[in-house]
Amino acid sequence: MTSTILCVDDSASMRQTIKMTLAVSGYRIVEAVDGVDGLEKAGANAIDLVITDLNMPRMDGLEFITELRKLPAFKGVPIVFVTTESDDTKRAAAKAAGATAWITKPFAPDHLLKVARRLLS
Repeated sequence: MTSTILCVDDSASMRQTIKMTLAVSGYRIVEAVDGVDGLEKAGANAIDLVITDLNMPRMDGLEFITELRKLPAFKGVPIVFVTTESDDTKRAAAKAAGATAWITKPFAPDHLLKVARRLLS
């Protein structure tokens, strides 16, 4: 069975990069443009992994994962932050909100794929 990954990022080029990296390995990608859209897509799809940006309009990544973790179906779903931020305070806030992993942009595509495989195994 194919795993479904929700990719939440306001940058179309970053969503495309993530989609191209993961889709070639057989993952199904659902795209969302911000946290509000991400919550809608999460409610409409069976999601196995979430990849989200931190800085987005309408609802940022921290608020998004805080709201996502309130949904029973997402209590144990791994969440990966992919962001330009590297501040330890923000990392700690993300972990407290429910993030499983953190990847700093720019990233090597094989690193993202390796993290996704590990979290989905």
